[in-house]
Amino acid sequence: MATWACAVAEDELAEPLPRRWAHSQGVAQCAERLSATMGGKAELLLSAAVLHDVGYAPRLAFTGFHPLDGARFLRDTHAADELLVRLVANHSFALLEAEERGLRETLEAEFPLLDDQRLVDALVYCDMTTTPDGAITSVDARLAEITGRYGSDSLVGRFIRRAAPEIFGAVGRVEAALAAQPR
Repeated sequence: MATWACAVAEDELAEPLPRRWAHSQGVAQCAERLSATMGGKAELLLSAAVLHDVGYAPRLAFTGFHPLDGARFLRDTHAADELLVRLVANHSFALLEAEERGLRETLEAEFPLLDDQRLVDALVYCDMTTTPDGAITSVDARLAEITGRYGSDSLVGRFIRRAAPEIFGAVGRVEAALAAQPR
């Protein structure tokens, strides 16, 4: 699954959005670093990591809300695994942004949240500790970068403010799990 996911993400992002592709590759590298802690979910996490922003691809941006556009593309065009599609649709607390956009009911109806908190947290961690250029960063720096790029009063800025406590919680849980791993 991960090889296919990487090829799909590269096809959709590398040429039209090279910086978004760099970010997606960095998020996937982070997922690889977590693979030992994920057990049988490692490949699913890696696939979701590389595909999480595929909905930004210009040819896929129908609603302008990348989690929804990406998930629909994966479901409708590729008949992708349901868990993968739901992870992409709901990555990094997308439901809160969907609410800001008036799309919460649509997102919830088409792509219900996953019950696997560890997997959801891992994807949040990977996304929120990776810069737009694919480098490792702190969650504080990442949230400041997003707010600076979009503006604190923008739709995305409002979403980030609302989601920040949840994002910090998810990152904290992953960091605690990593710290508890035998070295």
